[in-house]
This record gives sequence, structure tokens and C-alpha cells, in this order.
Amino acid sequence: MNETIWDLAHLGHVELLTPKLDQSTRFFTEIMGMSITATAGDSIYLRAYDDYEHHTLKLTASPQAGMRHFAWRTRSPQALQRRVEAIRQTPYAIGWNDGDLGHGPAFEFRSPDGHLTEIYFETEKYRCGPQDQSALKNTASRFPGRGINVRRIDHLNLFASDVRAYRDFQLETLGGIMSESIVDDLENMNPRAVWFMVNSKSYDLAVTLDYLALQGRFHHLTYAVNSREEVLIAADICLENGIQIETGPHKHIIQQTFFLYVYEPGGNRIEIANTTARLITDPDYKTVFWTMEERKRGQAWGLPTIPSFHTQGTPMPSP
Repeated sequence: MNETIWDLAHLGHVELLTPKLDQSTRFFTEIMGMSITATAGDSIYLRAYDDYEHHTLKLTASPQAGMRHFAWRTRSPQALQRRVEAIRQTPYAIGWNDGDLGHGPAFEFRSPDGHLTEIYFETEKYRCGPQDQSALKNTASRFPGRGINVRRIDHLNLFASDVRAYRDFQLETLGGIMSESIVDDLENMNPRAVWFMVNSKSYDLAVTLDYLALQGRFHHLTYAVNSREEVLIAADICLENGIQIETGPHKHIIQQTFFLYVYEPGGNRIEIANTTARLITDPDYKTVFWTMEERKRGQAWGLPTIPSFHTQGTPMPSP
């Protein structure tokens, strides 16, 4: 049995594309309660109040909604070099870039399904000023008291046409463990969805089967709030502001996350979630497998998984 690779620290940031940059920016600032840290060209950089980095979200103007790239931060410069060397042994490597606002040089590559990804270590940690200094010295910045008040980036979900290929690449080349998985059945164990953890959180990345058999699509990005009650309040805030609610509030059976899924004005799916107190600290944790038959029972309290969850991603194909 190979030893688990623990070189990734966490999901660093996501760049979302939007055809409605002004409206998307208003959603993330006034509705989600995030703050702008920089503006450059056609891009806006944002963070939640307890995100420690310069930004966790980059919004970029584009004719179509979707994700341009996402990034992992490694645990050290040495960890970064080890992962770069491993990626170079695959057909997915692209090469180094000079970095971006808020972080240093990053190594770019594609996922087996085509998602543009980068990995980096050097980062700019957010420095609050008098206007957003928290009374709590262990909080990155002041509680905003605005909109949903999301606390931090939580996880990313991607569509893939070949979940097995993504699973094998993630575990063998990038590292972490598969905390949970949906399989066709317990005999063939063909993966339909996988959840990866790279730290004590139960997952930073999920990859689910694209029922349209398209490649490289974005499913959703999740920001965390402090309690389940705040997810309920988020639903009221979205309702009052004309934000499309797709499903929830409810509780996932997988990972036990309390969730609300909405669409930001640009067309990308966003989740507001409370992960409760669930952490995985077991050093020889075994993956939890769910069958398709079990999943037909719905979410934790019986809410059916809506059909759009398997097909609606960005970009959407032309009619």
C-alpha cells in the first residue's frame, strides 16, 4: 500500500467567467458579503472575511459563464517542487507562469478532463486596515455584517466525462485521499462521483459525472457560513433579492453538509453551506462508498436530487 501524499494544503482560489461582470460583482459583495481586494483589467478579486489569502475568487468578464481555472496551494516550496515533478511525468503538464495578483509563480496543467489548474506556494496574506480590523486577533478581518456573510472558501465541484481518470490522476499525482464515492454497484465499483480531502476537512474538491458527456465543465463553488441557521437566512436573502434558488436548504447525505444552491447573475452555480463540525482525523480512514441504488433515496432527509444537478453546468452547450 502506497503512503498517502499530503503535499497539497487546500483549495486556493477559483477564477469564474461571467457575461455580467457588474451584476456578478454585486452578487458576491452585497449578497454574499465578500470584499473586493483588487481590480485589474476585466477582472475583480474577492475574498470572504476569514479567507487568509489576497483572494479566493477572481471574476473575469467573458461572453460565457464557466471556470477559467482553479488553484491548489501546497504545504511548502519543497512540496510544490515534488508535485511539479510528478505532474511533468503525465501528459497534462503545461508549464510555469509568473503568478497573479496575490500569489507567486504557479505551475499550470490540465486535469484529465481538461480543467485548467495551477499549483503554487508563494502567496500574499491579506492585511486588514483600520476599517476591517477584527476585535478577534485570530480572524483575518472584521465580520462584515452584510448579506449572507460567508466566512471562507470551502470546496469546488467539477463535472467530468471520465470520473475514474480524474480520480486516479488526483490520488496518484497530486495526492490526498478519496473520502467518499458514489459507485454503480459494490461489485463493479465504477465511480460516478468522488470527493477528495487534502487536510482534515472532509473534502476540498468533488468530481461528478457529466450526464451530457461533455468535458471540462464547472459544477459549483462553495462558500461556508458559521451555522445551519445562516444557510436558512441566506435562502431568505436570495429570495428577497431575486436570486434563483435551485435546491435546498437541506442536508446532504454525503459529507452531511447543510446546503443551499443558487445561481449568480452570470449563470454559475454557487453553494452556501455549513459543514457542521465534521472533520476526518483518522490516519487510516477508509473511503465510504454509496451505490446508485442508495442514492435514489435522496438527500439525508429525503429531498430528491434534482435532475439539473447532473446536467446543468457552465458553460452550457448551445441549443
